[in-house]
Amino acid sequence: MKTKKIPMRSCVVTKEKYPKMELVRIVRTPENEVIVDLTGKANGRGAYLKKDITVIEKAQKTKVLNSNKEYKEYLSKLKAFNNTLLASSSLLDEYIEEKVTI
Repeated sequence: MKTKKIPMRSCVVTKEKYPKMELVRIVRTPENEVIVDLTGKANGRGAYLKKDITVIEKAQKTKVLNSNKEYKEYLSKLKAFNNTLLASSSLLDEYIEEKVTI
């Protein structure tokens, strides 16, 4: 039986490669809206970050997303995601496990 290929992506902060489902994607859509894409399937240009609070805080401090015009929007989305991650990290883990097992 053939094994499924697991897509790997690089975290823009740590530069390490992780399975796509272990990262969160920040996306600028074609309509220039900035969203946090938990599914990894939204249309648009994106950057991957490890689902770790320290990595998200480091992205804010080092301004790794500063190369984009929408940096302020990215930063506010990251802060909102950071707060959501703190509040519901167990729900996120359940969501990830559910998506991986399907």
